[in-house]
Amino acid sequence: MSFEVVTDSSANLTDEMIKKYGIHVISLTIRVDGRDFPSYQNGKATDRKMFYDMMRDGKELLTSQINPADCANLFSQILSRGNDVLYICFSSTLSGTYQVAAMTAEDMAPDYPERKILVLNSLSAAFGEGILAVHAAKMRDEGASAEETYERINSKRFNACHWFTVDNLIYLKRGGRIPAATQIVGTMLNIKPIFHMDNDGRLTPVGKVRGRRNALNELIERLRGQITEPESQTLYIAHADCPDDAEYLREKLAEFNPVEIISAYLDPVIGSHTGPGTISVYFFGRER
Repeated sequence: MSFEVVTDSSANLTDEMIKKYGIHVISLTIRVDGRDFPSYQNGKATDRKMFYDMMRDGKELLTSQINPADCANLFSQILSRGNDVLYICFSSTLSGTYQVAAMTAEDMAPDYPERKILVLNSLSAAFGEGILAVHAAKMRDEGASAEETYERINSKRFNACHWFTVDNLIYLKRGGRIPAATQIVGTMLNIKPIFHMDNDGRLTPVGKVRGRRNALNELIERLRGQITEPESQTLYIAHADCPDDAEYLREKLAEFNPVEIISAYLDPVIGSHTGPGTISVYFFGRER
C-alpha cells in the first residue's frame, strides 16, 4: 500500500464502509451539558439517534474540530509503516478541522522527509465528503499514487453534489442562518427551505417549497437535473432521525437504477446545526 486514506467523522461513513475501504477516521467532538462525546469511536457503534433526542428535549449541542494530538498520532502511525498520508477533510468554511490537519502535516513533514502528507480540503460535508474518501480508497486499491489521487479528488470535489432540506426552522434561526422573522413566518406557512453545498463549501439556500413531501420531491428533482450516469453510481441518503422520509427517498432513488443506495443517520456534528428532521441526498453530478 503506497498511501493510506484518512478522513474525519463528518464524512458520515458507516462502520461497514470504513472497514470495506480501509479508511481511517478522526473524530470531531460534541459537548452536551459539559460532557464530551466523540462523534465516532473505532470499533464502537455510535448512537446517533441519541443526539437528536437530546435536541428535541431542548439540549444545546456544541461541536469542536478534531484534536491535534489525535491527528498527529494517526499520521505518525501511518508514516512509521512507510506509507504516505492522504487526508480528505471536512469543509474549511464549516470547521477548523482542515487548518488543524494542515498545520499538523507541516509540523511533522521534517521528521519524515521521504514520505508525503497530503491534506485536501473537501469543501464538502457528510456523505459529500465521504464519497470523495471512498473514491480515493478505490484509486489507492487500483494502484494510484497519493499525488495522483489528490489531484483527481481535488477536481472531482466540485462534482460531489449535496442537496438537503430541514423540518424545523428553529435550528437555523439559532445558528444565525436565518432571521427570527423568517423562522416565525416560515413555520406558520409550513415553508421548507432547500439547500445545497456550493463550490466554496458553504451551505447555501437555493429555494423553498411548502410542505415536507414537496421538499422531499424537490430533492429528487434537483438530483434528476444534475446527476451523471446514475446506473454506475452509489447514491447516498443521510437523515437526522426521520427514517420514514429516508425510506421514501430510497424508493424514489431506486427508479434511477443505481449500483447501490446507502442510507444512514446524519453525523450529529452536522445535524446539530440543522436539527432533527434534516434529510439530504448525495451523488456525483455535472456540477454542484
